[in-house]
Amino acid sequence: MVQTKAKVSPLLERLERGEPMISDGATGTYLQSHGLEPGGCPEEFNASHPELVKGMSKEYFEAGSDMVLTNSFGGSRFMLNKYGHVGRVREFNTLASQNARSVAPAGGLVAGSVGPTGEFLEPLGPVTEAEMLDAFAEQVTALEEGGADAIIIETMTALEEASLAIRATKENTGLPVIATMTFDKGPRGFFTMMGVQPARAATELSAAGADIVGANCGNGIDAMIEIARDMRDAVDGYLLIHSNAGIPAIRQGQIVYPETPEYMAERFKILADIGINIFGGCCGTTPSHIRALSQALRG
Repeated sequence: MVQTKAKVSPLLERLERGEPMISDGATGTYLQSHGLEPGGCPEEFNASHPELVKGMSKEYFEAGSDMVLTNSFGGSRFMLNKYGHVGRVREFNTLASQNARSVAPAGGLVAGSVGPTGEFLEPLGPVTEAEMLDAFAEQVTALEEGGADAIIIETMTALEEASLAIRATKENTGLPVIATMTFDKGPRGFFTMMGVQPARAATELSAAGADIVGANCGNGIDAMIEIARDMRDAVDGYLLIHSNAGIPAIRQGQIVYPETPEYMAERFKILADIGINIFGGCCGTTPSHIRALSQALRG
């Protein structure tokens, strides 16, 4: 397929000016704290609870986010099939972008979130490259149609799957691509579940065509600082870090993320010194975390 002509990207223009950019915080834990039942489908909320989804984006923009992510992380046909919504891929993803776009202030950007399919490619699993490529294309074109300014392919563990998502975006949209992977620390350092180290991830995601690469989820801010250093040593391009608010623990029957906005904000300054370009949160982070981050970086 012929690559779609890239549009002028406000995201890349701002990064080229050297402007540090602030993303948003958690989507899943926000929705769970506002009525999403355990095991429920977050993407369905774009249709059934649009005001809640819009309110989430609005809170993050008001807290200082330059860019918010859409409520579409599990919006592929493979993931939605598990909830009985395989026929609503385009609806949910278009609405996800529209909901965020509708509350964006002047200059506010929307990044279409694309998470893993939950499937393995052949020969490890039953899905062919063509099937996975088509599923990603279906999702990213709907996100673009709804008004997304960029696509963020996030929480990936396999380079092959991430590369297909990058390819689908480049071939079928005119949007810039952010691609991030999730790492766990073991005796030999940080690896994804599929054995990819941060430096290799940064290098190969960039080579696959991602305009911005990075890491998200799985770790608190201190581990993310280590990962960020590895990635910055490996590539000269734009980097994004979305950190969890620490490792969750169960206290009195509730899941609690231990890192406070103040704790994380001070360490985001270290990430700025390393040369990270886009800063934000993942699981457990709230508008309060983003507000503290904004104040730490901008005063």
